[in-house]
Amino acid sequence: MIGGLTPTDLSMLLESGPLTQPSLADHPSAVDYHRRTIRPIAVYVLHGLASDGTDLLSLDMVRGYVVRINCQTDDTAVLNSRQVEAFQDASGLAVWEQQIWFGREQEVYWCDRSDFVPQLFVEMPYPVDGVAVWQSTVYVSSQKLGYIVVFDRKTGRQITQFPLPGVGRARLSVRNEELWICDDIERTVYCMDRATGEVQFSVITPYANPSGLAFHPNPSGGEDLLYVAYAEEEFYIRDNPNSDEDTQKELTIRDRTFIHPLHIYVNQDKKYALSNGYLIEMSYVEEISPLEEVPLTNLEWRIALPANTDRQKVLRVESIGIPFVEEVQEGQRVAVFRIDRLEAGEGRIFGWKALMEVRGIKYQLTPTDVERQAALPIEFQQRYLVDDDYLAMDTPTIRRAAREAIGTETNLLRKILKIRNYVYDRLSYSIKPHIDTPDIALDRGTGSCGEYVGVLLALARLNGIACRTVGRYKCPPDPDQRGVPLQPDFNHVWLEFYVPGLGWLPMESNVDDVIEGGPYPTRFFMGLPWFHAEIAKGIPFEKISAIDLPEEISIGDLAINHIRFTILQELPPPGPTGAG
Repeated sequence: MIGGLTPTDLSMLLESGPLTQPSLADHPSAVDYHRRTIRPIAVYVLHGLASDGTDLLSLDMVRGYVVRINCQTDDTAVLNSRQVEAFQDASGLAVWEQQIWFGREQEVYWCDRSDFVPQLFVEMPYPVDGVAVWQSTVYVSSQKLGYIVVFDRKTGRQITQFPLPGVGRARLSVRNEELWICDDIERTVYCMDRATGEVQFSVITPYANPSGLAFHPNPSGGEDLLYVAYAEEEFYIRDNPNSDEDTQKELTIRDRTFIHPLHIYVNQDKKYALSNGYLIEMSYVEEISPLEEVPLTNLEWRIALPANTDRQKVLRVESIGIPFVEEVQEGQRVAVFRIDRLEAGEGRIFGWKALMEVRGIKYQLTPTDVERQAALPIEFQQRYLVDDDYLAMDTPTIRRAAREAIGTETNLLRKILKIRNYVYDRLSYSIKPHIDTPDIALDRGTGSCGEYVGVLLALARLNGIACRTVGRYKCPPDPDQRGVPLQPDFNHVWLEFYVPGLGWLPMESNVDDVIEGGPYPTRFFMGLPWFHAEIAKGIPFEKISAIDLPEEISIGDLAINHIRFTILQELPPPGPTGAG
């Protein structure tokens, strides 16, 4: 018997002819191209993406390859095999008729697909990041210049220029009257009117470091797909047989580059845009493991549940360990666990598990949209403009900072953004075992996400902007790790600010504080990526009470929490009926 086959079975297989492996290209309708990741073979860092209507084209800046990629099979071929040196360290890629356009250092080149011999088009004052071509117009982006410069393709004469919408390196693509931009630091794709430079909307990408984008026909039919290339480095553990037996495992880095469809749904009425989403299962469990043996009577343990929002839909919640009663506190769902008697040293496990759809969201508001805002309701003033969480709003340090942060600004959106940037200028991120008050954190110059939130809340509330905290965890953000239990390293907290007449908008605490001294990205200003779990908006995430609970005993003295995320699948594209 060979591999479970009898001699008779093997003989019948051989007589039936050669064995063949079916190709995805044979049955394109059986593949969901809206969710299929393209993984080109033998490439390292893809910068720039284009479509010739049949295949995708991209540029591997490490090897200098211009590659043709079959989006159905991942088949990869080098088109410029005799001109690779001319394309090394190049960036951006565009196709117009039989011409290939790209940037390298401070120059923009074009070449014919028949020979790939570069011809200089124009020299820029700063390095070129992206190139796009549409009919007689060439668009060139430069992060250091801060603009997209528009040229006449035939004469090389500059026509106009538009400010870049983000702070990172921007790659470009054109579709009809739209100029599309992806920004690697902002983790964002922008749709811009190519005649005026006005941003129509933007969406957050599901992966970090987008490095190119292009529209391409869907092999299954229907509307074109918007593909986005990604290029980053990743850590991994490998065996090193030359090391000692106890240290054969070592941490190292490798390139990771691939192409994935970007989903977009724009809700004009509610002024937001959704992007790719995932079906995830999240569980939050407490394990009673007391540091001190404290018996408790009529223990009530309250844990907030995930919320339904514009980007997050809770499909199901169930108990773990012991059942809970669900209550609503200030509009937020809370699981209440009741234990009649908890003996000293007793072991228990309890919590909840939720099935959720989560997507990226970016709200589309400009300062002009809030110029004539309604007055803040009285109940919001009483609830969200006060010091209700040790915010030190009456201290000279915080009052002075509140004045300095906004200067003479009166527009709500500009005020909250100036406050954010003021705090980013004065704080650097650090993890601490406990949270100090905002005045202490500001004087110290470092803070955890909770301390960032405290300072932001204090300064915003003193300037008449209603704010509240949101949290509490983020799913480890790698959509490729599906079906595997994932544990976040830390909890996390951010905030929401209120725009009268429009509602609550998210703003990250410290995550956008990534460039020393700025300019700071605004990817998570009025936006959240798919991996945030929205829980406990303006209420405590967890709270305990008991008849005989000592004042000095906290939740951390009684229990250890266990948080688990499992990414089950990528969701279909969002839409009026499929949005999260």
